Amino acid sequence: MARFERIGRRAFLTEVGRSSLGIVVFGTALTACASQTDGESGGGEPDGGAADGGEPVDEPTETDDSPDDVAAETEPAAWARVDLGFVAAYVVVRGGEATVVDTGTSGSAGAILESLEGVGLGWGAVGHVVLTHNHPDHIGSASAVADAAADATFYAGAGDITSLSVPNETVVVGDDSIVMGLEVVETPGHTPGSISVYDRAGGLMVVGDALNVDGEDVTGPNAQFTADMEEAWASVAKLAGFDFEALGVGHGGALTTGAGAKVKALAAANA
Repeated sequence: MARFERIGRRAFLTEVGRSSLGIVVFGTALTACASQTDGESGGGEPDGGAADGGEPVDEPTETDDSPDDVAAETEPAAWARVDLGFVAAYVVVRGGEATVVDTGTSGSAGAILESLEGVGLGWGAVGHVVLTHNHPDHIGSASAVADAAADATFYAGAGDITSLSVPNETVVVGDDSIVMGLEVVETPGHTPGSISVYDRAGGLMVVGDALNVDGEDVTGPNAQFTADMEEAWASVAKLAGFDFEALGVGHGGALTTGAGAKVKALAAANA
């Protein structure tokens, strides 16, 4: 896969307003996207689904480094929230290489590409695609992204990966797995295999639907679409044990400061 020259973090991060929140984006504001899969409604979340394609590799991706070692050796990643209407994907860039976290609904690949192009990157820079869980509003464009980023490896939690099928290599990940310096955190409950990704160096946690954001408040998982609420709240308590400032969720705006403290308060209130 082509490697790209390192881009200074301050050279391309821009703060723009979205509602009352400051959202970190690459370059200019990202464009909202596109069509929804059958059976989805703009105001909610679907019950489940699968992407089209090949076979998973049933082995976790791990390193010999501890998370603290990774933080010491890795610079903070730059990141962007890709606004896809009622759901969001995320692009994380470190050293000219990109990780895409979730792919949104069907038809969302163009908005993800626009985010990459905002920093002079393209699909060739995408080495990794992390799917936080298997609901179709998060994996709806997985096959399109796989076709465009032909060299990218896909990652998902063990409980969800059997329902995914993309032509690219697909790897099971869990606690202690590290993808492009991002630590994988198992956060089951919303789905059996839900995962989050944590940039320890940059203080960023991207959680899929393990949490939600309402305005500037962090809220718990949506009971209507969550498989096991008891397990989901246990995952909220687990997330509260990490130190982070920024939070990326699938539904609601991203928070750029103070998110970890809000998750700790939420977990304590529901203990």
